[in-house]
Amino acid sequence: MLASKLYAPTLREMPSDADVISQQYMLRAGFIRKMSSGLYSFLPLAWRSIRKIEGIVREELDAAGAQEIMMPIIQPAEIWKESGRWNAYGAEMIRLHDRHDNEYCLGPTHEEMITTLVKNEINSYRQLPVNLYQIQNKYRDERRPRYGLMRSREFIMKDAYSFDADEAGLDIQYKLMYDAYSNIFARCGLTCKPVEADSGAIGGSNTHEFMAIAEAGEADIIHCTKCDYAANIEIGKPGIMKQTEEALKELEVVETPHANTIDAVAEMLSLPLEKTIKAVVFAIEDKVILAIVRGDHEVNEVAVQHAVDGNVEPEMATPEQLVRVGLTAGFISPVGLKQSEEFAIVVDESVMETFNVCGGANKPDAHYININPKRDFNVENIIVAPIRLITDEDVCPTCGGELAKSKGIEVGQVFKLGTKYSEALGATFLDQNGRPNPMVMGCYGIGVSRTLAAAIEQYHDENGIIWPRSIAPFEVVIVPINAKDEALMETSTTIYNELKSAGVDVLLDDRKDRAGVKFKDADLIGYPLRITVSKNTLESNEVELKVRKNGEAINTPIADVKAKVEELLETL
Repeated sequence: MLASKLYAPTLREMPSDADVISQQYMLRAGFIRKMSSGLYSFLPLAWRSIRKIEGIVREELDAAGAQEIMMPIIQPAEIWKESGRWNAYGAEMIRLHDRHDNEYCLGPTHEEMITTLVKNEINSYRQLPVNLYQIQNKYRDERRPRYGLMRSREFIMKDAYSFDADEAGLDIQYKLMYDAYSNIFARCGLTCKPVEADSGAIGGSNTHEFMAIAEAGEADIIHCTKCDYAANIEIGKPGIMKQTEEALKELEVVETPHANTIDAVAEMLSLPLEKTIKAVVFAIEDKVILAIVRGDHEVNEVAVQHAVDGNVEPEMATPEQLVRVGLTAGFISPVGLKQSEEFAIVVDESVMETFNVCGGANKPDAHYININPKRDFNVENIIVAPIRLITDEDVCPTCGGELAKSKGIEVGQVFKLGTKYSEALGATFLDQNGRPNPMVMGCYGIGVSRTLAAAIEQYHDENGIIWPRSIAPFEVVIVPINAKDEALMETSTTIYNELKSAGVDVLLDDRKDRAGVKFKDADLIGYPLRITVSKNTLESNEVELKVRKNGEAINTPIADVKAKVEELLETL
């Protein structure tokens, strides 16, 4: 490929509306262009890297026994209603009607579609197991699209689905896919950590997320420094933190004008946060959920959802919903409150082990002091559950070791679905005794476009991207110092043709721009190797090979360039 023919419009200035490094560099280096909020066009450089990621995915999944198919993006509402997820999936689903007023959605995922497909074709245990996958665009109406390709409305995803006769078969498929994912991300050059996770709207039992460790990650993960335990903070198992037992003091109301946050109350009353309780109010569909944790802890929304058996993710309650159940924003505690059909109270386990703490008095500008939950809460009328987020102050639930916290980008997830969809959609097979049984399913997703962004988040410097060789748009760029010099261009073209014939993915920067511009673009785009052809080349018969990753420069005889390039690429 010649750079003069490459459509890669680079930018000299950092885009002001780009949130993270990957988005900034992909815009600057001419990889993507924003079309609307959460919608991007992939330009040739990005598409070359995307295709390389897809190639790695295909090789590993094919080796694991999966078979590639392609299903429609537009899905009929009937199958989603049959599974019970049409309403449960929430506002992220993009719904539409055709000219005959039939309901459809743009596929955010394909569990219903694949189950419907397979149930009409498989009817015997002899046809199992089967594992089918596709690489396709997915659509989710994100409330707040951000971070470029990491949270967009349209994205490229690989989704695979396995069907087995029993749980033992599912365990085998799960392990195969888990190992394939480990290989995929290693081959893409990512530093990834598989962590225990929540299955969310997909459902099922066991699930692991593959997290690319990066500061720009939206997910918090917790991991043990001694054993292999690692979990998304939403699924981490916090222990019960007990306070030193005290003599119970009399419940008392104190005036706290305008102190409607726990930090303001603690400051006004000169209390440490652990001697306060914090109220957060959610809504799950039409039910209002009051969640209570210690003032120094944070509420785990996923744990709250599980505690009340919610079918959809919690949302913050509106002022109207607070009024409906008689709550006063900023001054809430469970004291004197009772649950009802439209109102539930969920209290963290650690709160129940506190003594003489401060919490809302359920009226404006007032708080209780000396709350003792076991005495003052209607304990038969509340749900007690572990609903606080685990922290690095907790200990490992597996070995008791010290925990550490990191940021991660979720690039893949594997699920054990069990019979959730096969039972709902009637996907059965006849066993050896001729009896019908629901197929046992697994689901396995990889964010292909998100993997591209994650690689940049892990590999960059102040000058631009540093691509792992396996997913770089080009492996090598040849930069003649002066493209108007016929002798330099002849030497550059000879090297280019030799590398191309050897199967090296090489770009010749034949543009008439100054050398400094070409060098800056080479660093910005992130080619793993740069070959500089200069006047010194003609005199010494040597070129300079520069490794983007570490800046190492190596002078190499022209006759040895191919061998040296192949040697260096093996290390990148």
